[in-house]
Order: sequence, then C-alpha cells, then structure tokens
Amino acid sequence: MVKLTSLVQTAGCAAKLSPTLLHEVLDSLPHIPCPALIGGYENSDDALVYRLEDGTLVIQTVDFFPPMVDDPFIFGQVAAANALSDIYAMGSEPKIAMNLMTFPAGLELDVMRQIMLGGQSKAAEAGAAIAGGHTISDPTIKYGLCVTGFGKEGSVWKNEGAVEGDLLVLTKSLGVGIINTAVKAGMASEEATQVAIESMTMLNKYARDEAQGFCVHAATDVTGFSLFPNEARVVEALPCFHYRASAGKAR
Repeated sequence: MVKLTSLVQTAGCAAKLSPTLLHEVLDSLPHIPCPALIGGYENSDDALVYRLEDGTLVIQTVDFFPPMVDDPFIFGQVAAANALSDIYAMGSEPKIAMNLMTFPAGLELDVMRQIMLGGQSKAAEAGAAIAGGHTISDPTIKYGLCVTGFGKEGSVWKNEGAVEGDLLVLTKSLGVGIINTAVKAGMASEEATQVAIESMTMLNKYARDEAQGFCVHAATDVTGFSLFPNEARVVEALPCFHYRASAGKAR
C-alpha cells in the first residue's frame, strides 16, 4: 500500500497557515453581533460556543490536515483524536461528528475506507456518533472531523482566565511535531515513531475527565503552534490545563 506521507508536502499541523497571516485576515473582517454566540474566533479559543433558547450550550469545532503517518487507519485515528480534542479542551464531551475528506483521484478506495475506519474507532471511543460528512477530489489527501458537543452555563472552559499561582499541567509530552518531521525525512527511530503515534492517538477524554475534579481557570488544546507568545499573541501549543487544586484534591 502507498505511503501516505509520500503524497503530501506538509504533514499534520505543520500544514496550518501561520497565525500571523491568519489573524491579518480575521482581524480585518467586520464584526457581526450575534447575542446567542458567546464564544467565537475573536479570542482564538478551541471551539465556538452558542447558547440555545433553553440555555443549552452548543460547542462546535472543525479540524483536518494532511497525513503525518503512512498507515491510513492510524492516520484516521490521529486526525479524529485531534479534532475531538478541541471539544475536550472546552471542558465538554463530543457527541456528534461529520467526516471531512479530500482524496486524490485514482488512489485505491480502500485507503479512504481505512482512514474513515480509523476515525470511526476514535469517535466510538469518545462516545460520539459520526453521521455523514463531505468529500472533495483533491491531489492532497486530508482528513478530519467537524465535531459538536453540548454543555450547561458555567461548564465551558476558556483559553483565557489563568491567574498567577495556577499550576500548569501538560497532558502530553512535548516534541511530537519534531518526531513527525523526522519521520517524513526518514530520520526517526522506530521507537520514537511509536511513541509519537501513541501520543497522537490518545484521546484527551481522560485528561478532561480527570480535570473535572478541579477548578479549571483556563484550558487549551495545543497542537501546531508553540508555547511562546508570537508578536504579543499567545498561541496554542499542546493540550494543557491551568487549575488551582481544590482542598483535598492536591496531588
């Protein structure tokens, strides 16, 4: 079977547009007020938050990218876990999702099937249902999900709100992006490659569940950018939680 990484120029989150260029466009767009929208792209949060008339909060995100691994099934798992993670970073749980796929004409359809099976396996682990989606014929293969979760007022985490004295918790190790670059260049060891795959396919569901026992001031899903400010704009880097441990909960 063809190696997926041989079909793309950029892999995974490395394919993302520069935050500086993105915000150059976003900041130039007119602001259209929507009272029910209580969280949009203005604060670079991980997902939008929309309040329904009964007070239910809808948390929605979309994420997709080119493959960073060669196995189609594992790529599907990685891409799905990445998209689902945005909902977990908001303190919610994914419930429904839709596939997003661009697929080269002439490539074996079993590759598409394996990718979708991988995504389906992670959605099932998350307790979310995939129902439909959208496909486009395109020279560069890409896959991901549009994911929706639900919550109640006061239950949603934001990426702002951390205060001095908070404990910063990284739920995964740093360096996966570096390993992925080495994999594409044929320079990564088998051990490093496997460690990266295990990290990328692990759902942040378990970190989110664990954090429910704490007072979370801020949280974000950090994937393709960095931990450092970029031109005075703090950008996302790795899944992390800022929290102050409650009495009896310190570890």
